[in-house]
Amino acid sequence: MDGIRLDRRDGVLTIALSRPDRLNAVDGALTERMLDVLNELPRDPETRVVVLTGDGRGFCSGMDIQGGDPGRETKEGRAQRLYRGIARGGEVTARLREIPQPVIAALHGPVAGMGVSWALACDLRVADPTTRFVVPFVNLGLSAGDCGLSWLLPRLVGPAKAAEIAYRAQRLDAARAESLGLVTEICAEGADLAAAQTLADELLAKSPYGLSRTKELLNMSLDVPGLRQQIAAETGVQALAFFTEDLAEGMTATLQKRPPEFKNR
Repeated sequence: MDGIRLDRRDGVLTIALSRPDRLNAVDGALTERMLDVLNELPRDPETRVVVLTGDGRGFCSGMDIQGGDPGRETKEGRAQRLYRGIARGGEVTARLREIPQPVIAALHGPVAGMGVSWALACDLRVADPTTRFVVPFVNLGLSAGDCGLSWLLPRLVGPAKAAEIAYRAQRLDAARAESLGLVTEICAEGADLAAAQTLADELLAKSPYGLSRTKELLNMSLDVPGLRQQIAAETGVQALAFFTEDLAEGMTATLQKRPPEFKNR
């Protein structure tokens, strides 16, 4: 079993971490299957929105330490295996940011360790009241720089609050996470996946070109050295939009006072 479950419907791909007996702890097989799926998405014109969730009682309890070293079936030494397993987990974080489709996390129960990084790499996060973000690293003798967390967290909550969460190994309930901007909305208990699907349906009504290029520009803004470089990138994307079917449909629909009917990319 590769540890994930896929469900496709009407332009939405739902990826469920599916090791519920381990609270969806991440092992090597799960990581590699995630990368297989994510690496195909830039070439998938039918998938417009991705939903990431977890089966069972939690979203993800982090790296499966009790299950043994990732990749332990190889002839590498333990240090090399651990390094590779953590690095591949970080690659999932990066790919969640880089794919053109918006990614919505449907969260419930524990969101811990590597699972925090994967959740924060998503563009939007819906949580039910059972959601608990757990950043335990410094209590365990580890660094809170894990699979992109030290890059993502300061950008979402600011450097001072990120330091407080990381240094104190804080647990954040859904309400606290929402107050910090980590969660887009809180839904009823057990309704996180349905709420994420509703949000996905809303995004499906938007321009495919507009959504994918907006994600690209928002990500780029986190790395460019200044405003002028970002304006240059925006100008190229915006000028190209005038040659797309999306703009023609959007303008026509506005003039005709009807909802636009955008095609896939």
